[in-house]
Amino acid sequence: MEAAYMQDGTQVHKGEDARLASFVGAISIADLVKTTLGPKGMDKILMKTSGHDQGVEVTNDGATILKSVFVDNAAAKVLIDIAKVQDEEVGDGTTSVTVLAGELLRQAENLVMLQRIHPQTIVAGWRLARQYAREALESHARNNSADAAAFRKDLVKIATTTLSSKLLTHEKDYFANLAVDAVLRLQGTGNLDYIQVLKRPGGQLRDSYLEEGFLLDKKIGVGQPKRIENAKILIANTPMDTDKIKIYGSRVRVDSINKVAEIEEAEKEKMRTKCQKIIDHGITVFINRQLIYNYPEQIFTEAGVVSIEHADFDGVERLAAVTGGEVTSTFDHPELVTLGECKVIEEVMIGEDKVLRFGGCKSGEACTIVLRGSSSHVLDEAERSLHDALCVLISTVKEPRTICGGGCTEILMAQAIDRHVAETPGKKAIAMEAFAKALRQLPTIVADNGGYDSAELVTQLRAAHASGKDSYGLDMYNGSVACMNELGIMESFKSKLQVLISASEAAEMLLRVDDIIKAAPRQRDQGYGY
Repeated sequence: MEAAYMQDGTQVHKGEDARLASFVGAISIADLVKTTLGPKGMDKILMKTSGHDQGVEVTNDGATILKSVFVDNAAAKVLIDIAKVQDEEVGDGTTSVTVLAGELLRQAENLVMLQRIHPQTIVAGWRLARQYAREALESHARNNSADAAAFRKDLVKIATTTLSSKLLTHEKDYFANLAVDAVLRLQGTGNLDYIQVLKRPGGQLRDSYLEEGFLLDKKIGVGQPKRIENAKILIANTPMDTDKIKIYGSRVRVDSINKVAEIEEAEKEKMRTKCQKIIDHGITVFINRQLIYNYPEQIFTEAGVVSIEHADFDGVERLAAVTGGEVTSTFDHPELVTLGECKVIEEVMIGEDKVLRFGGCKSGEACTIVLRGSSSHVLDEAERSLHDALCVLISTVKEPRTICGGGCTEILMAQAIDRHVAETPGKKAIAMEAFAKALRQLPTIVADNGGYDSAELVTQLRAAHASGKDSYGLDMYNGSVACMNELGIMESFKSKLQVLISASEAAEMLLRVDDIIKAAPRQRDQGYGY
């Protein structure tokens, strides 16, 4: 019927075909990252196959894996998008949200295809189940933000739990404390720009450390002092290479070599004037995003001003934030320019490399985490792992409630839903049971990935919760169930809530689909000479 009024090349999948395509695509993406879930999850090798880039990444970070996958299925793209949102919103739980959405759709496939329950009935049951699950999650959450010492312990536990499933798991206690120290320095601002991560190959992961200050991977100009105290810093983004003649798209014809010398002298005078304007700001350090050529560098050296060139844009922006200055492009009004300040700038060695250390910055929250490792692949994965931990900690500082990890809350929410199933009339109760079953799949997958008998462990966990031990979860190092409070396995409330909401909403949206229309691109009109 649609073919009568649709353009050639447009495809329409209707009814069960459309629903089946959605189920298959979403479940396939969930199965792709399922084996990376939990502290004993496996890693994936991501190979780039383009001609100029043959890079290799080794990771078990769900967001990184899904970002590198190109898919043609609409439902698969929706799951990849919710993983990206989870990564941006919380930083962790990207694999969990994808797997939970996939498991919900796996249950929905059974209800729609075999039991012939209408999708809207399933959605209504899921919304009830989500409400009961959220209430159970909120009742189980704890808040120790009033006690600074107890809250720090909670943050360390959350960071340790987050890092347990990452490359840094063998040094998780060390890196958890390092991440907590960095986040607490922010004093609640939550601005990750103040935490710089600097990667340096060499040594081992344990050699990583927290530098209280800002490190810039640049060098001081030739013949200038390598240590400056009580620095007044002008941060700029301006061309400092006009000692070279640059007249684009035009030709200059002169009748003698003296005229060329006059043009060069005029250019030099222009640069000399610009440098003098910069010096007149009363600065001791000039940092430019662009290059500083030899002649202006010489002028700065003679004036006793330290110049640092080619600081990358991120470095300049972050440096402006931590020193309290502003990035400037014009220098005619010194009274309108805000200079940056710090107590000391000096060269320090990291391995065999020299970097500049800015100590005692005006914004004291600034710090740099220096990562050491045996190879670039290890460092890249360590940076991703640490970034996840930092993001989770910052979200926990903003929303300080915490919950038990290890599959404890999934079983808790599933049992809360099961209690309400008996009171719910109609087919919505079947959908609620399916929602609870999908939640229980998460600890099942975690146990499977550890090589344990998942059926045995999950039934033991359900029995423990039924007997009132609502803090029990999976102990993945001993293959048993244990109290998560005693083991210190703790997660952020915001992260778990975001997983629950995002996964269920995405699954609802895909479940309501009954047509998939692939529209052909509009053909360019050939009549206008294109």
